[in-house]
Amino acid sequence: MALPPPSESATALITGASAGIGEAIARQLASRGHGVTLVARREERLSALAGELSERHGVRAEAIAADLGDAAARERLAAQIEGLGLEVEILVNNAGFGGAGTVAESDRERLLAMVRLNCEALLDFQARYLPAMVERRRGVVINIASTAAFQPIPGTATYAATKAFVLSLSEAVHEELKGTGVTLTAVCPGPVKTEFTRAAGIEQAEEQLPGVFWMAPEAVAKAAVDAAENGKRAIVPGLLNRAGALTGQHTPRMLVLPIAKRLWRRQAL
Repeated sequence: MALPPPSESATALITGASAGIGEAIARQLASRGHGVTLVARREERLSALAGELSERHGVRAEAIAADLGDAAARERLAAQIEGLGLEVEILVNNAGFGGAGTVAESDRERLLAMVRLNCEALLDFQARYLPAMVERRRGVVINIASTAAFQPIPGTATYAATKAFVLSLSEAVHEELKGTGVTLTAVCPGPVKTEFTRAAGIEQAEEQLPGVFWMAPEAVAKAAVDAAENGKRAIVPGLLNRAGALTGQHTPRMLVLPIAKRLWRRQAL
């Protein structure tokens, strides 16, 4: 199962493309000749990246600023893409954010916004673009989940729950798509050197977690695109992350929950 061949009328829609894994996946796809539609809130960054990719790889690169947690903004984005005469043949659902703190101590609106972006927006785009992919019998979806998807995590409970949703949805839909010519891959990275920790308010994690556990976004992006190229259901980039994911999946909850709680409490200090 290969990526769809690049064409003038096709685009790879990449959310959260202004930095980190999203930006790195945009670079990976553009280097393979795919046109890209870059979406995030930071228009200046998107425009700079679009210009760079177009000049370096000779691909069509669009930059569209949007707050994807807003349903109306997603409707406008879809209309803009249609107005450009583009068909989304590759969809990368990367936009999302996390946070540290107990549910009781967290801002209610921020938690709800997290669910809207991490879950609702992802499902919206998936449900919006999959029917046409199936009709054309070609297309790829890459959903960025997390190793947090493999176990509940007290101290970042909502974030871990959103990523569990992403992984569960992705694995089920991957099976639904068999025989259609379309594939869906969930990518579950562990710690990645991006702006995520600052946005989540856990910058100290980079100092407290040994460097061997961290991956570069470029390495995660290559693993993601290679996995999609090969029609993988789900991947966990990095040997240590795979070991951690297996441990999280199979360790009894009565053991893993107190350990996770202590670890995340330490990150918040």
